[in-house]
Amino acid sequence: MILLEQVEDVAIIKLNRNITNAIGPDLVEALMTTLQSVENDPEINGLVLTSANTKFFSIGFNIPELYDAEKEVFARFFQSYVRLLRYLFTFPKPIVAAVTGHATAGGCFLALCCDYRYIAEGKKMMGINEIKLGVPAPYVGDCILRALVGFRNARDVLDSGDLYQPEALIHRGLVDKVLPLEQVLPAAVEKAALIGSMPPRAYAVIKRDRVEPVEEEIMGRLAQKDKMFVECWYSEAARLKLKEAMQKF
Repeated sequence: MILLEQVEDVAIIKLNRNITNAIGPDLVEALMTTLQSVENDPEINGLVLTSANTKFFSIGFNIPELYDAEKEVFARFFQSYVRLLRYLFTFPKPIVAAVTGHATAGGCFLALCCDYRYIAEGKKMMGINEIKLGVPAPYVGDCILRALVGFRNARDVLDSGDLYQPEALIHRGLVDKVLPLEQVLPAAVEKAALIGSMPPRAYAVIKRDRVEPVEEEIMGRLAQKDKMFVECWYSEAARLKLKEAMQKF
């Protein structure tokens, strides 16, 4: 499910769970374990998160796997996913997302938790369509999105549930660069290496100062908001929408 490569002092984590990189308990655990190993490796100064294929970065939650899960089981999964997002967002080394395929819903949040996002030009869709599935955005992702793109852009993105092509993503501040497909990964590695070449302690403090206010906002209401997400997941409206969405898998 996870491929780990290294280019000099930059680690490249490639999501490799079938084509869609659908997120379930197994992928969350594997990605968390890999991230922890990268953080603890003194030879690695930067990280790129990408996909092993060019069709999907990640489609989001593995709905067919999670749809019939008992509420307590799903709640445990959701909490582990939220921990993963928080860990990505506060990761002390620079992370660049190389988005070479579609990044939607929970997969989009993986990219948004990185420090920079480079996306391939063309019909590569990215967005947060949770509302169309009958659920809210995870609170941790909502807070990170607002901090990244501002209140009005976050409002439009979340309320519409639309998926955007690269030019619109740049306009809304969701990505930093649009590049030809073959340049996305090399450019992301170059960026991670550049920032990783800075004194690591200074960078870690700078990043901590940037993310700490957002993390404090998240933690202030996290338990309550996570419970609300789980309740929405099992609502009648979401059951219908999620069942329809399963056809895409």
